[in-house]
Amino acid sequence: MSEVLTELTAILEQRKSASAADSYVASLHEKGLNKILEKIGEEATETILAAKEFEHADGLAKEAVIKETADLWFHTMVMLSHLGLSSDQVLEELEKRFNISGLEEKASR
Repeated sequence: MSEVLTELTAILEQRKSASAADSYVASLHEKGLNKILEKIGEEATETILAAKEFEHADGLAKEAVIKETADLWFHTMVMLSHLGLSSDQVLEELEKRFNISGLEEKASR
């Protein structure tokens, strides 16, 4: 599964130096961090709305949740790329938390 994230990370790095006219990712980088964060906020809201619909709807709602979550993850990865970070670093952090209670981890922050 992380192969997809690794491949996407590499593609996002390549697109950073592409022409903004030819690449959506390059256009986000050109517009800067605030625009990328705005997109993450939009996608988070759309994911929340799709999840709320899923509770009361049919099979199409499941597809909407998956697609909106993919958009949210994608834009989050663009942010990581913009900041010089990677999905591997996030996965490493998640892995560290495997043997720690969520309550303990939250209290340690």
